Amino acid sequence: MLTGSSLEPWVFISHTGIRENLFEDKPRGGSTKVATEKKLKKSLQLINSRLQLTMESGTYTLGYEPTLKMILHGKTELVTLANNCPALRKSEIDYYATLAKTGVHHDSGNNIELGTARGKYYRVCTLVTTDPGDSGIIRILPEQTGEKK
Repeated sequence: MLTGSSLEPWVFISHTGIRENLFEDKPRGGSTKVATEKKLKKSLQLINSRLQLTMESGTYTLGYEPTLKMILHGKTELVTLANNCPALRKSEIDYYATLAKTGVHHDSGNNIELGTARGKYYRVCTLVTTDPGDSGIIRILPEQTGEKK
Protein backbone atom coordinates (compact mmCIF):
# COMPACT_ATOMS: atom_id res chain seq x y z
CA MET A 1 0.00 0.00 0.00
CA LEU A 2 1.23 3.48 -0.73
CA THR A 3 2.27 5.66 2.16
CA GLY A 4 -0.18 8.44 1.50
CA SER A 5 0.93 11.88 0.55
CA SER A 6 -1.00 14.96 -0.35
CA LEU A 7 -1.12 13.68 -3.95
CA GLU A 8 -3.06 10.51 -3.12
CA PRO A 9 -6.74 11.30 -3.69
CA TRP A 10 -8.05 8.28 -1.75
CA VAL A 11 -6.37 9.24 1.55
CA PHE A 12 -7.49 12.30 3.43
CA ILE A 13 -7.01 13.79 6.85
CA SER A 14 -10.24 14.33 8.73
CA HIS A 15 -11.01 17.33 10.91
CA THR A 16 -9.71 15.39 13.93
CA GLY A 17 -6.33 14.84 12.29
CA ILE A 18 -6.80 11.14 11.55
CA ARG A 19 -5.71 9.81 8.17
CA GLU A 20 -8.46 7.80 6.52
CA ASN A 21 -8.51 5.72 3.37
CA LEU A 22 -11.66 6.24 1.32
CA PHE A 23 -11.57 2.76 -0.21
CA GLU A 24 -11.21 0.70 2.98
CA ASP A 25 -14.22 -1.31 4.00
CA LYS A 26 -15.21 -0.11 7.44
CA PRO A 27 -17.96 -1.65 9.51
CA ARG A 28 -20.85 0.70 9.82
CA GLY A 29 -21.57 1.20 13.49
CA GLY A 30 -25.04 2.72 13.09
CA SER A 31 -26.78 -0.38 11.74
CA THR A 32 -27.56 -1.95 15.12
CA LYS A 33 -28.63 1.38 16.56
CA VAL A 34 -31.01 1.95 13.66
CA ALA A 35 -32.45 -1.55 14.04
CA THR A 36 -33.15 -1.05 17.74
CA GLU A 37 -34.68 2.36 17.06
CA LYS A 38 -36.99 0.79 14.46
CA LYS A 39 -38.05 -1.95 16.89
CA LEU A 40 -38.69 0.63 19.61
CA LYS A 41 -40.69 2.82 17.24
CA LYS A 42 -42.75 -0.16 16.08
CA SER A 43 -43.50 -1.25 19.66
CA LEU A 44 -44.50 2.31 20.59
CA GLN A 45 -46.84 2.44 17.59
CA LEU A 46 -48.36 -0.86 18.71
CA ILE A 47 -48.88 0.46 22.24
CA ASN A 48 -50.36 3.73 20.95
CA SER A 49 -52.76 1.88 18.66
CA ARG A 50 -53.83 -0.36 21.55
CA LEU A 51 -54.37 2.70 23.76
CA GLN A 52 -56.45 4.27 20.99
CA LEU A 53 -58.59 1.12 20.87
CA THR A 54 -58.97 1.36 24.64
CA MET A 55 -60.33 4.90 24.18
CA GLU A 56 -63.00 3.55 21.84
CA SER A 57 -64.05 0.29 23.52
CA GLY A 58 -62.86 0.46 27.13
CA THR A 59 -63.22 2.80 30.08
CA TYR A 60 -60.60 5.28 31.19
CA THR A 61 -60.12 8.34 33.38
CA LEU A 62 -57.90 11.35 32.81
CA GLY A 63 -56.16 13.44 35.45
CA TYR A 64 -53.88 13.20 38.45
CA GLU A 65 -56.35 13.18 41.34
CA PRO A 66 -58.75 10.67 39.75
CA THR A 67 -55.71 8.52 39.00
CA LEU A 68 -54.69 8.44 42.65
CA LYS A 69 -58.25 7.69 43.76
CA MET A 70 -58.62 4.84 41.28
CA ILE A 71 -55.25 3.34 42.27
CA LEU A 72 -56.07 3.55 45.98
CA HIS A 73 -59.45 1.90 45.42
CA GLY A 74 -57.80 -0.85 43.35
CA LYS A 75 -59.88 -0.28 40.22
CA THR A 76 -57.04 0.29 37.76
CA GLU A 77 -55.61 -2.01 35.13
CA LEU A 78 -52.99 0.32 33.65
CA VAL A 79 -51.62 3.80 34.34
CA THR A 80 -50.11 5.82 31.49
CA LEU A 81 -47.83 8.77 32.31
CA ALA A 82 -46.53 11.48 29.98
CA ASN A 83 -42.77 11.90 29.85
CA ASN A 84 -42.91 15.47 31.18
CA CYS A 85 -45.08 14.61 34.16
CA PRO A 86 -43.58 16.28 37.27
CA ALA A 87 -41.09 14.04 39.04
CA LEU A 88 -42.88 14.07 42.39
CA ARG A 89 -46.19 13.07 40.82
CA LYS A 90 -44.52 10.40 38.71
CA SER A 91 -42.75 8.84 41.69
CA GLU A 92 -45.91 9.00 43.81
CA ILE A 93 -48.00 7.28 41.14
CA ASP A 94 -45.25 4.68 40.59
CA TYR A 95 -45.15 3.98 44.32
CA TYR A 96 -48.91 3.55 44.70
CA ALA A 97 -49.12 1.52 41.49
CA THR A 98 -46.49 -0.93 42.71
CA LEU A 99 -48.36 -1.30 45.99
CA ALA A 100 -51.58 -1.97 44.07
CA LYS A 101 -49.75 -4.28 41.61
CA THR A 102 -50.86 -2.17 38.67
CA GLY A 103 -48.91 -1.75 35.43
CA VAL A 104 -47.39 1.66 34.65
CA HIS A 105 -46.53 2.75 31.12
CA HIS A 106 -44.23 5.75 30.73
CA ASP A 107 -45.30 7.20 27.40
CA SER A 108 -42.64 8.66 25.12
CA GLY A 109 -44.70 11.74 24.27
CA ASN A 110 -45.24 14.83 26.37
CA ASN A 111 -48.57 15.77 27.92
CA ILE A 112 -49.76 17.69 24.85
CA GLU A 113 -49.04 14.72 22.55
CA LEU A 114 -50.67 12.31 25.00
CA GLY A 115 -53.86 14.38 25.06
CA THR A 116 -53.94 14.87 21.31
CA ALA A 117 -53.31 11.18 20.61
CA ARG A 118 -56.27 10.32 22.82
CA GLY A 119 -58.59 12.68 20.95
CA LYS A 120 -58.62 15.47 23.53
CA TYR A 121 -57.75 19.10 22.90
CA TYR A 122 -56.06 19.63 26.24
CA ARG A 123 -52.98 18.38 28.06
CA VAL A 124 -53.13 14.99 29.76
CA CYS A 125 -50.43 14.09 32.27
CA THR A 126 -51.93 10.83 33.56
CA LEU A 127 -54.39 8.38 32.08
CA VAL A 128 -55.93 5.44 33.93
CA THR A 129 -57.39 2.46 32.11
CA THR A 130 -60.00 0.71 34.24
CA ASP A 131 -61.33 -1.61 31.53
CA PRO A 132 -59.15 -2.24 28.45
CA GLY A 133 -62.09 -3.35 26.31
CA ASP A 134 -61.08 -5.10 23.09
CA SER A 135 -57.53 -3.74 23.03
CA GLY A 136 -55.69 -6.38 25.06
CA ILE A 137 -53.15 -3.77 26.16
CA ILE A 138 -52.70 -5.42 29.55
CA ARG A 139 -51.40 -8.63 27.95
CA ILE A 140 -48.85 -7.02 25.63
CA LEU A 141 -47.56 -4.19 27.82
CA PRO A 142 -45.57 -6.19 30.41
CA GLU A 143 -43.70 -7.85 27.52
CA GLN A 144 -42.86 -4.48 25.98
CA THR A 145 -41.76 -2.66 29.13
CA GLY A 146 -40.29 -5.54 31.11
CA GLU A 147 -42.80 -5.24 33.94
CA LYS A 148 -43.99 -8.25 35.87
CA LYS A 149 -47.68 -8.76 36.45
